[in-house]
Amino acid sequence: MKIKLFLLMLFYISSLNSVLAYSIKVKKDISYPSSSKVGRNQLDVYYPKDISKPKNVLVFIHGGAWDSGKKDMYWWLGRNMANKGVVTVIINYPLAPQAGYEEMAESCVEALKWVKDSIGNYGGNSERIFAMGHSAGGHLAALIDADPRFFASKQLNNPLKGVILNDGFGLDMFEYLSIADKTEGHNPSFLKTFTENPENWKKGSPLSYFDQVKNPYYVLVGGETYEAIRIQSKRFYEQMNAAKKPIKYEVLPKKKHVPMISQMVFGANPVYQSIIDFINTH
Repeated sequence: MKIKLFLLMLFYISSLNSVLAYSIKVKKDISYPSSSKVGRNQLDVYYPKDISKPKNVLVFIHGGAWDSGKKDMYWWLGRNMANKGVVTVIINYPLAPQAGYEEMAESCVEALKWVKDSIGNYGGNSERIFAMGHSAGGHLAALIDADPRFFASKQLNNPLKGVILNDGFGLDMFEYLSIADKTEGHNPSFLKTFTENPENWKKGSPLSYFDQVKNPYYVLVGGETYEAIRIQSKRFYEQMNAAKKPIKYEVLPKKKHVPMISQMVFGANPVYQSIIDFINTH
């Protein structure tokens, strides 16, 4: 019975997207210039057909513990956002063990440079770019926004107007890697991403650069997600509040880590409107 229900759900989503697709366009597998040697420098653009008026832009960075995931898994996010009038870019970036966090962050910046330079061709407003990441993608979105060395290395001013963290993981990797093996354990690939050097754990932690944060944030957290995400997201919110930096913080009751993003398969999910409200406000 559950399998039949799941198949019906997929059929419904596919049918609905086929109808909605008439109002949008999709350009897939665009290569963005990158210094990475791994070869995952591609992105997809989902945009409304009417490009007469520049629209807000959302760049999505996927999760996957820094060693898995790809842009193609999130086609529904691109279509749903584009159907709501937001030009949406979903990117690939190099993964562990072939790349460490610095190379991943550099690739994300290079993808954003392409967006800044080229998104006008797809009806996007290059002055209205927002980044969103789930899990490890949230870490990368926060890191490139907070640590100025990444945009500076590409001779680019930070083009972001705001950051959305959907159950972002790894805001303080130093704390996590220092204590995780004593509590919940951690994925061995994390050390392939951040090395075994604690100094790199600090350098790879967005919270290490809190004083540099200038953009507004929308932080979404699952009520039943990993403890590290709950603790560090709450700390980030409290620090932002205390510093009078703009932040919206929301806990979604009963939601675990993966459902925090998979719930957005459905275009009617209220998280979409919350994200659009945040974008429109800033």
